[in-house]
Amino acid sequence: MGIIDQVKQAMALRKEAQKIQSEVERLSFKYENGGIACEARGDMTVTSITIADDVVKEVLSGKPDKFNTMLVNVINGALGGVKKKTQEMMQQMMMNQGGDEGAGGGGGGMSAMSALGKLFK
Repeated sequence: MGIIDQVKQAMALRKEAQKIQSEVERLSFKYENGGIACEARGDMTVTSITIADDVVKEVLSGKPDKFNTMLVNVINGALGGVKKKTQEMMQQMMMNQGGDEGAGGGGGGMSAMSALGKLFK
C-alpha cells in the first residue's frame, strides 16, 4: 500500500469517526427517581437536572444528606443509561459494518469502529 492509499484510508477513517461521534452525541437518556430527573447525552454530558418542589422543601427542612445521595444516584443513573445505549448503538454499527466488509468494504471502517467502541467500555 502506497502513501497515497494510506492517506486516503486515514481520511476515510476520520470521516467515519466523525459520523459516529455525531450519532453518539444525538443519543440521550433520562433517569428519574424520588422527584429528581437528569438527562444525559451520548457524549456523557448532562443536559438537564430537574428537582421537584417537594424535594427542595425537604432539603430546606434540614435533610440535605438524603438529597445529595439521591442527586448523585440520579446523575449516575442517567450517565449509566446513556452509556448502555451508546454501547448498544456501537455494537449495532459494528455488526452492520462487519457485513459491509464482505461486500468490498475493505475493513477500514472497522478499525475506526473498534477504536471508538473501546472508548465506551
